[in-house]
Amino acid sequence: MKHIKPKNFSDKFALMMTKFFRLIADTFFAKRYGHRAVVLETVAGVPGMVAGMILHMKSLRKMKTGYGPDIREMLAEAENERMHLMFFIEIANPNWFERYLVLFAQAVFFIFYMILYMIDYKTAHRMIGYFEEEAVRSYTDYLAMVENGEVENVPAPELAIKYYNMKKSAKLSDLIVKVRADEMHHSKVNHGLADGNTSYRRKNG
Repeated sequence: MKHIKPKNFSDKFALMMTKFFRLIADTFFAKRYGHRAVVLETVAGVPGMVAGMILHMKSLRKMKTGYGPDIREMLAEAENERMHLMFFIEIANPNWFERYLVLFAQAVFFIFYMILYMIDYKTAHRMIGYFEEEAVRSYTDYLAMVENGEVENVPAPELAIKYYNMKKSAKLSDLIVKVRADEMHHSKVNHGLADGNTSYRRKNG
């Protein structure tokens, strides 16, 4: 997918934070992409929920319509990322340390992202746009390892098969392709919100 080049300080800060979090992920998990996915997806489920919650409260406070499409898009993103986590928990079967790491990462990132969103929502969305770009790269690398035989191409979890309406014979590689497509969409939406692009919006709400 096309990388969005930073245009100003806000974008550069967003990209810098993305690289910082990528470094942490690389340090802890290297090429253990199944386990990396578990931690990254639990963090990825935070931004949409935070943004949706803040926009919801803003609509209530101002007593105005017009926020509905953004609220629904953000909450849908959070739910989609939550489902990704459910899929990869079945595949990676994280140990107790990784489960506690997930809780810690989620708590820290929730506070960080909420503060950032209230200060400058465009920077927050840009950062998530970059996060999702990195997610696409990670899943592309993961897929390559599966296709090369470095990672066993196990059957996709039943939950994922039902969620994506895949064939019962679907494998891990099929799931990765679906998840990667989701991340591409999230990247496009968040970069669009950072740029003030609301082309995905519906008129109701």
